[in-house]
Amino acid sequence: MAEPLNALSNIAFIIAAIAALILAKKKNALNAYVIKLIVLIAAIGIGSSLFHTYANVWSKFADVLPILLFKISFLISYSHLVIGLKRSKIFALFILFLGLSVLSGMMPYSWLNGSLGYSPALIFLIGFGAYHLRAQKHEPWILLLAALLFVISLSFRSIDMLICEALPIGVHYMWHILNGIVLYLCVRSIIKNIK
Repeated sequence: MAEPLNALSNIAFIIAAIAALILAKKKNALNAYVIKLIVLIAAIGIGSSLFHTYANVWSKFADVLPILLFKISFLISYSHLVIGLKRSKIFALFILFLGLSVLSGMMPYSWLNGSLGYSPALIFLIGFGAYHLRAQKHEPWILLLAALLFVISLSFRSIDMLICEALPIGVHYMWHILNGIVLYLCVRSIIKNIK
């Protein structure tokens, strides 16, 4: 069933991608890592819009794949470009992320409307945010702000189905809008701090 408001709210990701592109050009930071992250933000918006319009198997794939690729790409890009970790340590973080993702994926979807599946991303975002603040990177609070907004957006996603009876349009669109901001802040943290 088509969900026009949820489809339309995905414009937040397109705006986020454009804003990140403008910033990267301004800071002369358009390397392969940053370009990939910007393209994936736009792909998330397009894929999610397709899913909320058609809600079938192929559009579901278009929705979830860019999200997964962004999470992995951000983990690798931030670890390499900002922290300066060696490949072996980045690989260890990647394996940890995959392990946590498998565990969270085993949780019943009915718990928090499937939002527990995003808990590994939140854990890593908080961890990177703590590093960003402690290392006093440019805009030291940016990733912790992103984590806070992510918690709020996850809350909207979690209660969406519960309040649909009282509020037929739900609040899933807020998940999209806030996540557009979250992803922009994530990429901004890299652009502003590339080593």
